[in-house]
Amino acid sequence: MRTSQWSAAALAAGLVVTLAACTPASESGNGSSETESLSMLIASSSPAESGYYEDAAARFTEETGTEVEVIIANDLIQQLGQGFAGNSAPDVFYLPWDQFQTYAAQGFLEPYAADLANAGEFLPALQEQFSYQDEFYCAPKDFSTLGLQINTDAWAAAGLTDADVPTTWDDLSAVAATLTTDGQVGLSMGREYARVGVFMNQAGGTLIDNGEVTADSAENAEGLAYVQSLVDEGSLAFPPDLESGWGGEAFGLGRAAMVIEGPWINGAMQNDFPDREFISVELPAGPAGPSTFSFATCWGMPIDSPTRDASMQFIEFLTSDDEQLAAAAAFGVIPSTTSGSAAYAEQFPENAAFVAGVDYAVSPVSFAGAAAVLTEFNSELETFGAANPASILASLQTNLQAAFDSAQ
Repeated sequence: MRTSQWSAAALAAGLVVTLAACTPASESGNGSSETESLSMLIASSSPAESGYYEDAAARFTEETGTEVEVIIANDLIQQLGQGFAGNSAPDVFYLPWDQFQTYAAQGFLEPYAADLANAGEFLPALQEQFSYQDEFYCAPKDFSTLGLQINTDAWAAAGLTDADVPTTWDDLSAVAATLTTDGQVGLSMGREYARVGVFMNQAGGTLIDNGEVTADSAENAEGLAYVQSLVDEGSLAFPPDLESGWGGEAFGLGRAAMVIEGPWINGAMQNDFPDREFISVELPAGPAGPSTFSFATCWGMPIDSPTRDASMQFIEFLTSDDEQLAAAAAFGVIPSTTSGSAAYAEQFPENAAFVAGVDYAVSPVSFAGAAAVLTEFNSELETFGAANPASILASLQTNLQAAFDSAQ
């Protein structure tokens, strides 16, 4: 049975399979038979997210009679590679923004999204993000922007008020310093492009500009230099330096008074740190203005899927406004449809900062091959403090240029 084969592949330990080594399903002779069961692979940020999808699958089964096996990935990308290599890819799976172009370019994805009954209801920017060669491939699951979370107890204890909420880099430096005490830093965030990169954008930088790789620009260097200044002042520490797995954990444990995360932090705090009182505000603007990242995930489907019709029915169910708003209530993501995102803004005013960020959010660079370069960049950020921004960006420029040229 396909689902059992996939489960076995997903749980296999110690096997590393790269996507490049896999065989596209279109070359493996998959047919088009129908099935009454589906497998779905997800990467869960919290028990709230896992629980929502297990409940949603049960509701779909009750409505249609189609059974759905929900598989929680330990390492989504590795397990997807294992599934495609073993010709046992899940019927439906999370596909992050930074992997979509690579999977589409290598022929692993079924371009089904334009055939969905609700294809025209997705936000246009998300349709564009999950299109390849002008074809809408993959239905956007939801999306998120980054905001600044403030521990309101720590804020009050430091004598700060609503008037002190930072709106500029200078403001952020000042409050981060004020909030830094023994055992608590003012600010924390992931040591990765997906967080540090917003400061490069706020300085006016970008990695690709009008078809040119511009990673080593003066603007990007200014953004990294600002982050470095916070580290040097002792008011910013990254989660590993706070004995935390991610920014939300450092925040929940009280080791950081502010963090930069997306709306998924709501579910994480509710489940793991229910006593933590906090607010989310828009990220402070840099010298070039406001900027935040928009992260989206789509529902991937293997090329020539034998469960195409049933999988599309399931995806239409999951991307309905009712289900997306239920997911938003469970773990905080923003619905991917125009009507769903509007309803979200009304129902969850405490998340207004994330919705407001949509107006100026940009998607991180994501062309085929970019993900590997950004992984290398993240590794180089581990030397932050020892290496100057210019040298880090020079390496990024070289690697990104090579990947960009290969993708053309």
